[in-house]
Amino acid sequence: MSVRTFLLPDLGEGLTDAELVNWLVAEGDTIAVDQPVAEVETAKSLVEVPSPFAGVVQTLHGAAGESIDVGKPLISVRTTADAPAPGETAPAAPADPDPAGEAYRQEERAGSGNVLIGYGTPDHGSHGTNRRTRAPRRAAAAQTVAAATPSAPAPAPAAAAVAVADPAPATFEAPRCISPLVRRLARESGIALRSVHGTGRDGLILRRDVELAIGGGSAPAQAPAPVPASPAAPAAGDTDPRSGLAVTSRTPVKGLRRTVAANLSASRSEIPEATVWVDVDATALLELRAGLKRRDPENTPGLMAFLARFTLAGLRRFPELNTRYVAGAGPDAELVAFDGVNLGFAAQTDRGLMVPSIRHAEKLSARELDAEIRRLTASARTGAATPAELTSGTFTLNNYGVFGVDGSAAIINYPESAILGIGRIIDKPWVVDGQLAVRKMTELTLVFDHRVCDGGTAGGFLRYVADAIENPGSVLADL
Repeated sequence: MSVRTFLLPDLGEGLTDAELVNWLVAEGDTIAVDQPVAEVETAKSLVEVPSPFAGVVQTLHGAAGESIDVGKPLISVRTTADAPAPGETAPAAPADPDPAGEAYRQEERAGSGNVLIGYGTPDHGSHGTNRRTRAPRRAAAAQTVAAATPSAPAPAPAAAAVAVADPAPATFEAPRCISPLVRRLARESGIALRSVHGTGRDGLILRRDVELAIGGGSAPAQAPAPVPASPAAPAAGDTDPRSGLAVTSRTPVKGLRRTVAANLSASRSEIPEATVWVDVDATALLELRAGLKRRDPENTPGLMAFLARFTLAGLRRFPELNTRYVAGAGPDAELVAFDGVNLGFAAQTDRGLMVPSIRHAEKLSARELDAEIRRLTASARTGAATPAELTSGTFTLNNYGVFGVDGSAAIINYPESAILGIGRIIDKPWVVDGQLAVRKMTELTLVFDHRVCDGGTAGGFLRYVADAIENPGSVLADL
């Protein structure tokens, strides 16, 4: 019998810690490989963390509500698998990591936001440090969590018992993958990891190994920007030296709020933004939708879906606003263009503002866009949206009119290049064909990165969307 300690894994989101929301097991429980043991809240979503070991839970490291640093102990399990005896130390990590494995580890860290929480990228240099850095990590030999051999049996289902009737040795540890994304790729493709030969150091299974087994794979989604660690907040009850007032409370900025703060700060400090706006007569659009609703009340898209459809049509004519400015070394820089639009939209939730995105939104009809907007909004509000859904946008649509305001110079959703805002729709006097009339008016505001285009492009896009709202029939006929 030996004790294996599972460290909080690299969650694949550029984070340094996660908040422990709830334990799903208790000390003394018998668990299986891949059985979820805890729920943690990252900066974007609530996720379950499965155990890579089977056995009896000996120690739960931390209580609900606590923040645990990446690379720190999460759970200790008593197993009968081979492991170093208590007091023994694991062999030191080699001086030079495997180039292929290290390159792929960098790819997973920088390129994947679409992760399933699992066993993480090995981080053997973090034992004893409170914050990990973005520097390259050491190879997998020196981690406290002992690694499985490439020939280890496949992970058992979460609900399966630890002891099985099969005469083969029981599974006590999951096969070692470079990231949870690779583990999920294998599972969704029906590939048993024990049958995959790992080409990384010490048999570490890389994505290319799984893709070789299934005959191909897809490129990972982009990960969010790194989030700097915030210092610990001092206790309340002291006096603020600037105002002279007593401090009643101090709330640490963490999780989603910390991520939002970091992205907004990066946007303001790095993007030279400019703003253009226009008043729009939305009467014709509202009348069009009202007519559709009378004929088919159950399947009529919401206004947001029509606005998304018009926005996508505008981006097809002015693709510069769907690019990304990437600064290089020294004076070098480039504009990155995309084959498609991942349309993000701002969604207010109990956990704060989130921006889920619709993948390849340009391929969807207004009805399909409406269904995706509803699905992603519900996922964001329940914490079920995946990191990829929350970080892969290329252009953002923001309907701040729901808050009863007319306009806003919004902050661009870093690292995108533009955000289109829509104000409330209200009755206003407006001149139509030389006559004063009461019309349904709204205001569109476009904030854009002036490095990717000039005012002519931004103004042309905004005017196109405005014309589409004022004359929806002519635009929809071309879609």
